[in-house]
Amino acid sequence: MNKIVPPSPLPLIPFVDYGGNGTTLHFLHANGYPPACYQPLTELLATQYHTVGMLLRPLWPNSKPEEVNDWTPFTDDLLKFFGQQKLDSVIGAGHSIGAIVTLRAALKEPGRFRALVLMDPVLFPRYFILEWNLARIFGLGNKIHPLIQGALKRRREFDDLDKVFEGYRRRSIFRFFSDENLRIFINGMTKQKSDGSYELAYSPEWEARVYYTGVWRDLDLWRNLLRLEVPTIIIRGAETDTFWESTARSVEKRNPKIKIVTLEKSTHLLPLERPQEVFEIMQKFLKEHL
Repeated sequence: MNKIVPPSPLPLIPFVDYGGNGTTLHFLHANGYPPACYQPLTELLATQYHTVGMLLRPLWPNSKPEEVNDWTPFTDDLLKFFGQQKLDSVIGAGHSIGAIVTLRAALKEPGRFRALVLMDPVLFPRYFILEWNLARIFGLGNKIHPLIQGALKRRREFDDLDKVFEGYRRRSIFRFFSDENLRIFINGMTKQKSDGSYELAYSPEWEARVYYTGVWRDLDLWRNLLRLEVPTIIIRGAETDTFWESTARSVEKRNPKIKIVTLEKSTHLLPLERPQEVFEIMQKFLKEHL
């Protein structure tokens, strides 16, 4: 008689458990920024919530950039992760792509979420999405995207993180980081090698692939924003180059229930620059809506 062999369990999606008690809050990191970069914020979140965070595919063992052609697989990963961990009625928080992946998941399975906290999501106006789609169709995406070549040319190995700090401290992009948060950021984006030197923890090839495959499918986000009923706040940086002020106005017009707050002296990197202020804005919103 043939013996029925049960299927092997699916591999568990890797994640970080930041600790804490109470309502589960899921935080999803941005492209190029491993979870350790967000330590000041996640430590604050864990004082109020059981805080966990799935790793995006670029941080999975043996993952390959060519696996993705748009960002929808990341949302499938998130919903699969929720199923694996038996998570329901969570607070969904995310930064940049993490915010978009979380938003898509809430549009697809709203019952999974109690509230959404989207930090400077990668959401552009509809005309911009159409322009990007044309660029990709004509094979110009890698040439015209302002971040792809920079990611591929990024320095990958470092001998001394103190020297990295000195160099980063002079860059205008990090002008709103405290010294402490900048050092945490540098430690979080690198990992030590066996010879004592350091390398990037996040593959530049994966980072470039995520940039290239973004925006492509985002017209559906604009269509579906109308039906978003989950209490949602978007926190944007006053000096962001990603979630524009014009986009904020369009979102408010599309769905007036979505609350948008602009944080002064911050950029697209606001949860890394101003973790205390971001946490306080989140807390105020969540206490009012939960």
